[in-house]
Amino acid sequence: MKKHIYILLLSIFSLSLSACSLEENVENLYRKEKPLEAEIVIPDSFSENKQETIEVILTQDGSKVEGADFVHFEIWKQDGSLHYSMEEAVEIGKGMYLLSKDFESQGLYFIKIHAGNNGSTIMPTKQFIVGELSKSELEFLQKDLENPNQNSEHHH
Repeated sequence: MKKHIYILLLSIFSLSLSACSLEENVENLYRKEKPLEAEIVIPDSFSENKQETIEVILTQDGSKVEGADFVHFEIWKQDGSLHYSMEEAVEIGKGMYLLSKDFESQGLYFIKIHAGNNGSTIMPTKQFIVGELSKSELEFLQKDLENPNQNSEHHH
């Protein structure tokens, strides 16, 4: 009788283990991320006190993003002397969003795009120059080139 109980328990244990085996193609049960991507397009050169246009082209899952959940532009000077308020981008179609801005002074600037669509949020940053750089801005750029592994991103 003990032998029969032992075989029965062994059979139940084997069945319960086989129920825990991995299912094929289980990765299809999980949500696949479709990250938002942005290409920031800036003019070749900027002049102080002149209206300039900055564009961002949004794509997601290989398609241009029209009607994104949000697209905002944030611009500041590297030396901290100027920080524009975050502004909503104007959608012009085919995944393109733009901002026209009048820059008050020369120097090294950064632009950060805050964009979101279908649960994906990104905040890419790009630097650009308006007019001429000051000595301290040149030193900042040279120091950044000497230490490329350090993160010099602007934090709030």
